[in-house]
Amino acid sequence: MNPLPSWRDGRTRTTLLRFVDEVTTPGGPAFVPPEARIAAFDNDGTLWPELPLPVQLHHLTEQWRRMAAEHPELAAEEPYASALTGDPTWIASVVAAHYAGDDTRLPALAEAVIATQRGTDTATLAARIREFFATARHPVLDRPYPACAYQPMRELLGLLRGHGFTTVIVSGGGRDFMRVISEEVYGVPPERVIGSTPALRWDPDRADVVYGDGIELLDDGPEKPLRIWSRLGRRPLLACGNSNGDIDMLSYAAAGPGGLALLVHHDDPDRADPAYDTGAEQALREAARRGWTTVSVRDDWSRVFPPPEDTPAR
Repeated sequence: MNPLPSWRDGRTRTTLLRFVDEVTTPGGPAFVPPEARIAAFDNDGTLWPELPLPVQLHHLTEQWRRMAAEHPELAAEEPYASALTGDPTWIASVVAAHYAGDDTRLPALAEAVIATQRGTDTATLAARIREFFATARHPVLDRPYPACAYQPMRELLGLLRGHGFTTVIVSGGGRDFMRVISEEVYGVPPERVIGSTPALRWDPDRADVVYGDGIELLDDGPEKPLRIWSRLGRRPLLACGNSNGDIDMLSYAAAGPGGLALLVHHDDPDRADPAYDTGAEQALREAARRGWTTVSVRDDWSRVFPPPEDTPAR
């Protein structure tokens, strides 16, 4: 049986299979006990597409459109104005500027994110997100979002779990947004999702956890290894990302005994996201300098997305 059927034969596939074999062979020099086999994966751009906008921003855009319709005074403000017109340029430019180190407009975007959930209990927000996933489609690929998960990465997650690894998601995206879909799409249960975290508060009248004001944690850059240790108490044996925000997490894995760092490179202009290096320039340089394994979408993946019959049902 082919353990990675959507991966082309070559150095990257061989590296992955050799790594799994070596760390799981009892008595071998590189053997790692199951409890220490932690594999950490970024989400946007690593497990599914992040262009033209991250999936969560698509969901938020729909929420902003609804809010602007209910409160017309918001219609002239960003990001509500862009949500009403359906033009993602402003929102995309804020995200691009963030990756370039310019967060001048990020507070306005962050406040709008907080406004969509302030005072909402966790179950209500989860239901709203499930409703989004039941109907939303990727604006370019015209696929339901669960069908946009990269098939080679789903296979890698399954291979690792089949060999005693604990797979976790460690993303800059919203933790509670990803938790709704992570088990269905990736086989990663919600308690193994680490992400950016909104402020929470206890409501004694409702006897429930509700969303408050502010963002407690932006899980990007050095926060990723910090959160991994805080939540898991172990260094990952394998880490996989695709952007500059993943460098610290990849370094954390690679610095451990037998650790493997994987960097997904979006260099295929025809089958998935447009080819791009934006936001990954430093990561690509570091991967080359440190000898990390670069996963080429163009060269290493024979298939990018799952066939329709293998798409998670909703």
